[in-house]
Amino acid sequence: MNLDDKKSFEKLDKHGVAKSIELLPDQIRQVLRDSRLIKIPKEYSKITQVVVSGMGGSSLGAYITRSAFGEKIKAPISILSGYQLPAHIDKNTLFVLSSYSGTTEETLSTYKEAKKREAKIIAITADMPKNKLKNIMLKDNLPGLIFKPEYNPSGQPRMGTGYMVFGLSVILAKAGLFKINVKEVKDIISNLEIGSRKLSPNIKSNLNKAKKIALELYNKTPILVGAEHLSGNLRALRNQINENAKLFASYLELPDMNHYAMEGLVNPTGNKKTLHFLFFDSKLYHKRTQKRSELTKQVVKKNGIKISAYELTGKTKPYQAFKLLQMGSWISYYLGILYGVDPIKIPWVDWFKEQLKHG
Repeated sequence: MNLDDKKSFEKLDKHGVAKSIELLPDQIRQVLRDSRLIKIPKEYSKITQVVVSGMGGSSLGAYITRSAFGEKIKAPISILSGYQLPAHIDKNTLFVLSSYSGTTEETLSTYKEAKKREAKIIAITADMPKNKLKNIMLKDNLPGLIFKPEYNPSGQPRMGTGYMVFGLSVILAKAGLFKINVKEVKDIISNLEIGSRKLSPNIKSNLNKAKKIALELYNKTPILVGAEHLSGNLRALRNQINENAKLFASYLELPDMNHYAMEGLVNPTGNKKTLHFLFFDSKLYHKRTQKRSELTKQVVKKNGIKISAYELTGKTKPYQAFKLLQMGSWISYYLGILYGVDPIKIPWVDWFKEQLKHG
């Protein structure tokens, strides 16, 4: 497929995935506009920990929020991806039910137990048909955010991450866990709008950084590398590549990977042909982390494995995180086009969910 041929996009993207990516800044703007409607009970401000119950695309907001705003948030955040609650969840826990569709089986299953333990429960979901979580919120008068996904025409949670990231951020801020700088958010929105124009399908590959990276990763297994405030983005991009491009990808975090992963580059010998490391760098990383990134690149090269690097710019960590969310979404989209697949379809996930119904 040719990334500079409009016919490629018209043939494969029939459900508005590109449009959803372009509308990321509008997703954030909508949540900012609707944030005044979110009312959090006063007793919710007394919590000592945050636990987010979410799966797949519905959990990505929590990972990005935790890393991007981590230095400001006053309580630890953990993400629960399963059916059972750990023992530490109690009445001092802010328990967030996060499900874009409102039908996520695992997330819904945690509600009764969290309620039994008297956790401070809150929820975030999209206003969609057959939304069980929305019905629970209305029936049990749960606080939170029910947003109309007007800026995600694709309908896929992984393409509505702007809602989930900033929606959760607003909820945590309303609970008194940190303060959102509204001017900073408006600056982020403005810069993302510029990015939408620079990275769109209309921009040729020689001028489009997302297309360039996608071409470098084509026919390779991407290994994403980053750190600190960008660590949540690695997970988001991994998921998007898996689903949008039907391509296996993984990620490693600095400095942790320096203590084990480098030794695994030797075998199998096919690593040289199949792997491609994509580093996300930032001047806002700890200085030692920046040094580690450069040395890690050398180690990967010495093992005969190709690398690419993309440096995030911008004065604040949240800005860089949202910028990478935008860039990563486009990279995964263009990879899907290169592989000639419809980026919206997730046949194996759909098959799996259908089989579970009969279990």
